[in-house]
This record gives sequence, structure tokens and C-alpha cells, in this order.
Amino acid sequence: MDITANTSSAEPMLLRSETGGVATLTLNRPQKFNALSMDMLDALQAALDDVAADPAIRVVIVAANGKAFCPGHDLKEMLANRTQQFVGSLFDKCCNVMMTITRMPQPVIARVHGIATAAGCQLVGACDLAVASEDARFATSGVNFGLFCATPGVAVSRNVSRKQAMEMLMTGEFIDAETALRWGLINRVAPLEQLDQAVGELAALLLSKPSAVLAAGKKFFYRQIEMDMGPAYELASEVITNNMLGQDALEGVNAFVEKRKPQWHDK
Repeated sequence: MDITANTSSAEPMLLRSETGGVATLTLNRPQKFNALSMDMLDALQAALDDVAADPAIRVVIVAANGKAFCPGHDLKEMLANRTQQFVGSLFDKCCNVMMTITRMPQPVIARVHGIATAAGCQLVGACDLAVASEDARFATSGVNFGLFCATPGVAVSRNVSRKQAMEMLMTGEFIDAETALRWGLINRVAPLEQLDQAVGELAALLLSKPSAVLAAGKKFFYRQIEMDMGPAYELASEVITNNMLGQDALEGVNAFVEKRKPQWHDK
């Protein structure tokens, strides 16, 4: 399935494929290194909304065609439309896309190769998990052009430490994949020729878990991370109590006691 925004190009800006409960959304603007134009954001928002509402989809992968994952926003488009209405709307759309990734029930994996800069780095940070090729590089480079990466900073600062986030935001310098792994921006690194295999292995691991438990756990994680410790523990107690009294925990615990593999009801 192709998701096409309102654009004169015959080539879809976003490609969608599905197999075995996994939906892959592929940024498909390689001639612009998959820059997040207004149309690209509209296409991505529509696809994410559609996938989020589909119970048959249990894992989502965000990938990209061409030489790069994403360099951020289309700077030429912004220069050509330098008004409060356009620029404000562009950043609002981008923030909505990132929040949709956080709020959707399925775990979302970023498949990263080449560069992921500015809002492209933000997209990596917004995804729940990320696997990158060894050649991948990351930066919040807006400061080099007189533009502090404020919106990317929201996602980046929720993945790496404050000092590391400030270094990225204030210097605009690139970090390589191993540094991104060490800092916590990504989960795994693989050779480029093995990137799809590494992403597939992580997706398969998620598919082996009960989807309702992952969905509830994801929702809980993002709620508690912004709370003080006391309210976070109160919420955690409520969530895990409901989880323990549900069918998935009943099956999982019984399977453990009986030394067999659990048979999740959503399989």
C-alpha cells in the first residue's frame, strides 16, 4: 500500500508494506535525502493514524530509501514559505507526528542508515526502539545554521543524558553509531548489509510477546517517565495489578510453572 500526500510527483513520498503483523513505513524521497516536507509529514501522519487503529499490526518499522534516513526539515521549502502561518504549521505537524508515535499502541522501531540529523534525529528519538547501520551518523545540526534544534531537543533529551543532549544541541556535531549506542539514542548497531536482519530479529522478538501487554506497558512507560517517583509508583502498582489479574499474565505464569511455552490469545 502506498500513502501519497497531495503532491504533483507520481512517486509516493511514503511507502507502506505489511507482513506477518509488521508494518513498514518507508520514507521515499531519496532525491531530497527524505527531508520532512509538509507533504511528507502529512503522509506520515496519515499512515501512522491508520496503522495505530489496526489491531492486526503489532509492530511498526520506520525506514527510508536512498542514501540517508532523514536530514530533518526541508530548509528550501521553509525559506520559500517564511511566514508565521506556514512555519508554525510545519513544526506543529512535526510535533504531532512524534507524539503519535509515542501514543500509538504498537512498538515502533527506527531502521536508520546514513545520516539522521535535526528532525531526522528527532524521529529516531521519538521511536520506541532504534537499530542503526555502522555507517549511520546523528546530529542536531540546526545551530550551525542559526537555528537551535528546539523540537528535536525534546526527543533527544529524553533518550540521552542532559550533558550529552546539550553537547549535541549546542555544537551541532555528528556522533557515530557506536557513540549513539553508548549514549542511549539507539539500541543496536549492525553492518549495513545486515541491518534488515537485525531489525527483523528485534521485530520478531516483539512479535513473540503479548501485544496487549506491550501496548499497556508502552503507555505506562511514557506516562511514568514524566512523573515524580511517588505518583509513578502509584501508577505502576495499578498497572501491574491489572496486568497480573489479566489473561495474559495468567497464561504466562502458568506456562512458566508448567515449563512450557505460553500460548498468547492474540496469536
